Amino acid sequence: MANSSQRRLAIAGKRPPPFNPKTFLAQVGSGKTTLQSRKKHIIFSQGDAADAVFYIQEGKVKLTVVSPQGKEAVVAILEPGDFLGEPCLAGQPVRLATATTLEDSTLVRIDKTAMIRVLHDEPTFSELFMSHLLARNVRIQEDLVDQLFNSAEKRLARILLLLAHFGKEGKPESVVAKVSQETLAEMIGTTRSRVSFFMNKFRKLGFIEYNGGMHVHSSLLTVVLHD
Repeated sequence: MANSSQRRLAIAGKRPPPFNPKTFLAQVGSGKTTLQSRKKHIIFSQGDAADAVFYIQEGKVKLTVVSPQGKEAVVAILEPGDFLGEPCLAGQPVRLATATTLEDSTLVRIDKTAMIRVLHDEPTFSELFMSHLLARNVRIQEDLVDQLFNSAEKRLARILLLLAHFGKEGKPESVVAKVSQETLAEMIGTTRSRVSFFMNKFRKLGFIEYNGGMHVHSSLLTVVLHD
């Protein structure tokens, strides 16, 4: 059901302005809080109570999981426009991962009850959130196939292309924000020395270059497609 302001606009023969999630979420109100987090700040830890969803306005956040044996793995790197902590909406009682900022970041924390209310009252926001969930589900399936069937070299090439947003907005090449080789190794399940070896190989072949940041060329796709 449309809210009162939308109904007034409809009566006046005007269409309501497009829903802007950043503007909406930045408004500090009941159940919503804007957070300024410095680099390497822990947003929540594995095992914490799952009672809120977070929306990234600025910066990057990595999700890591530690096994009972103490082995750590990076399961995702999230960017502006991404949500995190959403499993709490499905009844997850505790966090299954640790969320840490990779750079100075701005996030909006939304209490679980407030998030459920927003999803119910704002159809456009619900559509945005559903798109996020579907994209995340596809990415998880692709990551699983990647880990099961591809070599470490192909996995690294794919991660670099994803971090460079390959295929978006028709960009032939992109710059990857600074991500350490150690983090890349944790993401693809190999050692830092192997990542260093492959990165040097990619540079010599002209797939990547370092010039005020790491530039990833679309030619790196040949590594992923090569059998």
